Amino acid sequence: MSLKLSARTVDGVKIFDCSGRIVFGDEASQLRETIKKELAENNRLVLNLANVSYIDSGGIGTLVSLFTTARNAGGDIKLLNLTKRVGDLLQITKLITVFETYDDEKKAVNAFSTSSRGTVSTMASRRETA
Repeated sequence: MSLKLSARTVDGVKIFDCSGRIVFGDEASQLRETIKKELAENNRLVLNLANVSYIDSGGIGTLVSLFTTARNAGGDIKLLNLTKRVGDLLQITKLITVFETYDDEKKAVNAFSTSSRGTVSTMASRRETA
């Protein structure tokens, strides 16, 4: 199953609904190109991963790369609606301590207006559960 992306804007935050697999190859390249283009326009992004069935090491690398690119541009990428499989993967790789993750779209969007951008606090995980 390939990766499908659809985008929408809520309160000035661009939300990308991802569906399929984020794996090394065309899928990861598609995500990288789409998000990097968007970062030039809007650096406040949420990736909704509710319908992502699988992420491999190439997909994880892409997420980390995009996160770093967003931060370097003065922005942020937050993750929304992790599946159990994706959440477990982020736990195992300790990346759950890097990404801010949310189970509620409104809380993810609102986090942009309340988040501090301190150098230490930005790397701390804030796992939000509804």
